[in-house]
This record gives sequence, C-alpha cells and structure tokens, in this order.
Amino acid sequence: MRRTAPYLLALPGVLWLAVFFVVPIAMTLSVSLQTGNVEQGFQFTWHFANYSDAMSRYHAQFVRSIVYGVIVTGVTFLLAYPMAYWIAFHGGRRKSVYLFLILLPFFVSFVIRTVAWQFILSDNGILLGLLKKLHLLGQGFHVLATSYAVIGGLTYNYLPFMVLPLFVSLERIDPTLVEAANDLYASRVRAFLRVVFPLSIPGVFAGVLLTFVPVVADYVSASILGGTNTTMIGNVIQTLYLTNNDYPLASALSFVLMAVLIAGVLLYARVLGTARVYEVASG
Repeated sequence: MRRTAPYLLALPGVLWLAVFFVVPIAMTLSVSLQTGNVEQGFQFTWHFANYSDAMSRYHAQFVRSIVYGVIVTGVTFLLAYPMAYWIAFHGGRRKSVYLFLILLPFFVSFVIRTVAWQFILSDNGILLGLLKKLHLLGQGFHVLATSYAVIGGLTYNYLPFMVLPLFVSLERIDPTLVEAANDLYASRVRAFLRVVFPLSIPGVFAGVLLTFVPVVADYVSASILGGTNTTMIGNVIQTLYLTNNDYPLASALSFVLMAVLIAGVLLYARVLGTARVYEVASG
C-alpha cells in the first residue's frame, strides 16, 4: 500500500490533465491533419500541407508575436525587478500591502483593463487630449493602432506575472549574506551582482516564462489597442476558428505556435541552466 500511495495521490491530477489537456491536444492534432469545410464536413487525410500553408501565409504574424514577446518580457523585467527588490528588502511590515496594490488591477477583467487603456490612449482621450490642448503634442499625433500601444498594453497586463516570482525569490535571500559581502569590502553594485542577482535566478527563470509564453499567444491587446499592422498570431488563430471556420489551418497554426514556444522554453532553460536554477532554489 505504501508503494502505491504516491501513485494514488497523483491519480486525480493525472486524470485531470488527461481529460482537459491531453485529449484536447490530441483532438487539435487530428483536426490539423484534416481537409474539408463546414458545409461538407472535415475528413482526416494526413494533410500535412496545412502546416506549410500556415507558415507561408502567416510567418509575419509569427515573427511579430515573438518580437513583441521578447520586448514585453524585457521591459517587464526592467520594471519588475526594482519593484520586487524594494518590496523584498525595504517593504517592512507593509509588503503585503504593496503586493496587494500590484495585484489590485487583477480584480478587474482583462478585457476591461485593456479597453480602459484604449480610452486613455485615444487621440482625444484624458492623456493625449490634455497634452494636445497644452500644445505639447501635435494634433495629428496618435498612439492607438501602433506597436507602442500594443506593447504598452501587454506590459501593463503582464507586469504582475514578473513581479511576483521575483519577489518570492528575493524574499528568500538571507540579508546577512549581503551584509557579509559588505563586510568583505564589496560595493553595493558588486554585492548585488555577485550575491543578490545569482540567488534570484529562480525567480527570473519563472518570471520570464510566465510572461513570455502568454504574451506571445495574446490576442486581446492587439485586437483592442492595435491595428492591421500589429496583428499577432493569436488574432489570426481566433479569426480562422471563429470567423473563417477554417479549423484545420487554425489547428495547424496552434500546433506550430506551441512547438515554437516549447522550443524557445527548452533553449532558454538550456542557456540559463536548469540544474543551476534548481541548485540555487534548493539552497
């Protein structure tokens, strides 16, 4: 019974993943190899050309999504690390309050938050409209339907995904290690580079993954804040599924996106060194 107990405890989770992850993935893979249409139905024909068609038609959206993902991940890291560092080392008794303020926007729907940015960034909105009245911006200046608006909206929406893992990792660092580095005549910058940052690598690893993967697959921000030249691959998949009813091509795009993300995650883990991350995390 002792030998089977771990397997029995894991069985509900395994069944959950099998029903709600493995089965849908298998069905999507099957659909991606089908041909046909909604009127006549779809048939499984091992039509691998769906994958080549997907890449030849929508490679620009793929590249744009990856570029946006890299930029947003980099910007969120630059913004989140100082925030997480200050809360972890200088937040004192109010750490929970500061974290609550960071998470407070999440009490509002993702779509509503993005629509709010649409009003803020509109040509005559509360921000640009005021700057134009003060003659600080030209009347023809606009932000919506540009890459800047999409990247800004994505950064705002996914910033907490970077802050929280970094905070957890930084809070686990023993302050006496930093004091010891200072006692050994290390400057603040050197102590940070040689002690604090290496010990926060697990948080960096988790934060980058939690930010990059959903950003690349996001379609809400580009739909609301972007235009025809800022379409991301998520928008294409949504249109193919819900508007064009081209299920095989949409499924092929979904699988290509998933494969690209998995390959990127594995490469990132190899470059960073998952073994090193585990050693740092385990102390």
